[in-house]
Amino acid sequence: MRKKLFALLLVTVLCVGTASAQLGSGIVYDPTNYSNAVLRYQQLQQHLLQLQKTYTQIVTAYNLALQMSRNLHNMPARYRAQFSSWRNVTATNTYGNTSGWLGGVNADLNTINGYLRATTQLGLYNQSALANMPDHEQMRVKSQYASVELADGANMNALSTIGAIRGNAAALEARLNNLEQDSLSDDASLNSEVAVLNKINATNVLTLRSIQDTNKLLASLLEQQTIGSKQQREMTTNAINTEISRQSSLGTNLSQVTSSLTNSLQNFRMP
Repeated sequence: MRKKLFALLLVTVLCVGTASAQLGSGIVYDPTNYSNAVLRYQQLQQHLLQLQKTYTQIVTAYNLALQMSRNLHNMPARYRAQFSSWRNVTATNTYGNTSGWLGGVNADLNTINGYLRATTQLGLYNQSALANMPDHEQMRVKSQYASVELADGANMNALSTIGAIRGNAAALEARLNNLEQDSLSDDASLNSEVAVLNKINATNVLTLRSIQDTNKLLASLLEQQTIGSKQQREMTTNAINTEISRQSSLGTNLSQVTSSLTNSLQNFRMP
């Protein structure tokens, strides 16, 4: 018990002596703590400079975003323009054979029957008469027949293509008007980043559809030009074949004429 009291008293004396020494000597200088404080101060300065740069960048980006988000005032009056509309083909129907053609070219309705009613029907050769023709004559006749049938097919295809495009023109015009109104609108909900991207995508899709229709028309024109080239080739080929046949038969015909003339001269007798 005495030992414990002595130890407690000794610790108390030492603490009192240390406190007296500190109070007597003033503030104690610690180089390590001072160096750490200076280092922390320098780090705080660097953080402050970085925060100032970040703030400047954020303000600049905000001002740019604010400027980019501003709409042009009165865009419909500045940019909206009027364009010509699709018009349907009209014609008189005196003998009742043009209405089907008009239905096909305006809306692709019963195009084949309408085309056949408005054109002269192609007749058929008698099989016995066709069989009695020479081979080269049969080939010429069949080739010409095929040209007419191919021309009919190309014409009906072009007629159907034009009718489908013209029939969908009203719906396409409505979509274009919607896209135009949304593009020229001042509504903030239609000018957000996602809304603008959606309008751009819709524009690209409509452009691709229009290009597809154009390609269909170009394909129809090319098909008709190909058939026209075939018909021109047949005319040239028939002319060449006729000349070849004439040249090949010319010698034989001349021999026959010469032989007949010689015989006539030899057998001629004055009365």
